[in-house]
Amino acid sequence: MKFGGTSVADAERIKRAARRIVAAREQGNRVVAVLSARGKTTDELIAAAAEISATPDAREMDMLLSTGERISCALCAMAINDLGHRAISLTGSQAGIVTDTSHTKARILDVRADRIEAALEEDMIVLVAGFQGMSTARDVTTLGRGGSDTTAVALAAAVGADVCEIYTDVSGVYSADPRIVPEARKLEVVSFEEMLEMASSGAKVLQLRSVEYARNHGVRIHCRSSFEDGPGTFVVGEQETMEHALITAVTHSTDEARLTLTGVPDQPGAAARIFETLAEANCNVDMIIQNEPLGEGREGAELSFTVPRDDLRIAREALQPILGELGIAQIDEEPEMGKVSIVGAGMKSHPGVAAKVFATLAGEGINIEMISTSPIKISCVIRSGRVPDAVQALHTAFELGADAVLEERPIGERAR
Repeated sequence: MKFGGTSVADAERIKRAARRIVAAREQGNRVVAVLSARGKTTDELIAAAAEISATPDAREMDMLLSTGERISCALCAMAINDLGHRAISLTGSQAGIVTDTSHTKARILDVRADRIEAALEEDMIVLVAGFQGMSTARDVTTLGRGGSDTTAVALAAAVGADVCEIYTDVSGVYSADPRIVPEARKLEVVSFEEMLEMASSGAKVLQLRSVEYARNHGVRIHCRSSFEDGPGTFVVGEQETMEHALITAVTHSTDEARLTLTGVPDQPGAAARIFETLAEANCNVDMIIQNEPLGEGREGAELSFTVPRDDLRIAREALQPILGELGIAQIDEEPEMGKVSIVGAGMKSHPGVAAKVFATLAGEGINIEMISTSPIKISCVIRSGRVPDAVQALHTAFELGADAVLEERPIGERAR
């Protein structure tokens, strides 16, 4: 069971989470719970660091940021003890979560769950601080925004859990962000492949790496509300999902930035050098477009790519030293970009989906600046200010609202 920041934001919500954990235990389950930092704690810690240093050391940031989740776990353990059950809170390192050495964006390498298993054998409820672990160099590391989801999935895999329940402030995964599209509907079940594409293209209900880990280790996820008891959305393997609709959801992001390099040498190895440099700086690159030089007298290609806006400064600083080495003329930045995507496993067998996407956006007067596709996703980079219009238009065009759904069947029940 994993509880997000809004689910443990104050004393009453921590007590509510404790009651939910205890209820699961009293139903005969052995329970491991992962907690995020309370409410805005992580943002407050980041702000505190900014008051001290303009460029805080990454290792020390991990030491600082890991404290928020530890506070939540200790307080929740106290609440569970008051309810008459025995609980123990553990840091990520105490729980046996081993990561690589990439500070602020570490990846889990192994989970050595001996201490968790021993506590469960003693009939204890185990609370683990999310978002953190210990590196192979024995430093505290954090897993990046949303990393508590990955902690929960990794622990579920390690202890062989029946299900990994992700409790959040929404009641499941929706066909679009309900704040933008009020008629968006909750999805009963989503495949790992669809959820991976949704998470990578802006859906913030689950962290991308948590879905990757769940798919690779066969962990069944149930994403549900902390504040109501109804079922949420199950994220499961392809074999458990029913026949796919054409389009499952519209997702979006308004946190994109674009970098354009002009005068890139038109020769083998130039692109490799650029993206190796970005990888070494731990920058996540999304879409990439290269235009070859056209016409006599034009030198060098133009290379454009998108990164998360938070990575823009790091990307720029990483590339500066190799501009002269490669003979790149300049770097242009556009920090206010957005992305809108449609996702659906049914796209594989239906032609004309891309044409409908482009026609819909054209009808709204929205210019598409970059495009990327996979067998089950089409993503368009547009200006961030037009993202809400694009999401609403595509949701309507593909008839994803609740009134377009005839019936919802229980998971595993086939249409007759």
